[in-house]
Amino acid sequence: MSVWGTGLYSGDFAMDLRTAIRAIARLPFDGDRLLEIVCELEPSAAEDERDEEYTTFWLVVADQFVKRGIPTAAACEKAIAIIDHDSDLSNLAALGMTSSDLTKRRMVLKELRTRLADRPIQFAPRRTLKRPQSYIMEVGDVLLYPTADGKSINPYFRSKGEIPGGWTRDGWNMMTIVDRGRAFDFLVWYRPLILTTWLSTKPSFADTSHQTNWRLRAPGTCSSQHWKRMEIEKLGHVDIHPASMEEFFPDMASGLYAAVNEITLAEQMDVSKESFRTARKDVTIPRLVTICESST
Repeated sequence: MSVWGTGLYSGDFAMDLRTAIRAIARLPFDGDRLLEIVCELEPSAAEDERDEEYTTFWLVVADQFVKRGIPTAAACEKAIAIIDHDSDLSNLAALGMTSSDLTKRRMVLKELRTRLADRPIQFAPRRTLKRPQSYIMEVGDVLLYPTADGKSINPYFRSKGEIPGGWTRDGWNMMTIVDRGRAFDFLVWYRPLILTTWLSTKPSFADTSHQTNWRLRAPGTCSSQHWKRMEIEKLGHVDIHPASMEEFFPDMASGLYAAVNEITLAEQMDVSKESFRTARKDVTIPRLVTICESST
């Protein structure tokens, strides 16, 4: 268990769950459906009382739903029961939390219980997505982006000058979008095939067919703002063979986790040595796709 303090959000699990709920709260569903979605993301923590994250799950879910104006009586009732039966405190004591910290935790839970019990009967309307997020990349798009020591531009900074340590381009890299989708029909994700070694000179679309060291990366998200900040360019388009994808990568997971947790595609575009410590199966583009004429 990752609780390192007495606060409700002291552990990694609680903070990650809060991030996921923040994304899920944008979906235009009622509270019961949103609760189902959260439970689907963490089935063990949501259903198994023996799971050491079980109490944290329900306490965080109830707290976040009330704060975000999402009516969920079921979540509040579970959280209140956990507090009243000292389930969370017993769990933390078994994991080694000191008596002084347990006392502090008890005060946190007491305050939480008061807020849950006093929650309004009717919540103000919350802001939700009016329509599914738009795609900004197509399956088969071959894209170019600048790199510094193998790393793309960090899109969470408004300009390259704000990036700690500085960022100066010393190369280029390419990626091809081989899969994409929408989590719960709303939240967009993409899966890239990345060139594993960045190039010293700016390549053209014709250079794509000469590159053989491509690597499948995990899915990620990319907003229009991040696209612009990472200075991504479209070089052209290729046809992806679904049968070849299934042959080379039969166990590809969906991009659900990335979409819900807002994991940026920039993390997958990194081709520095550190990013490739965990080996993945490489595949050459000529075996995976048919190179087509540039669509640009």
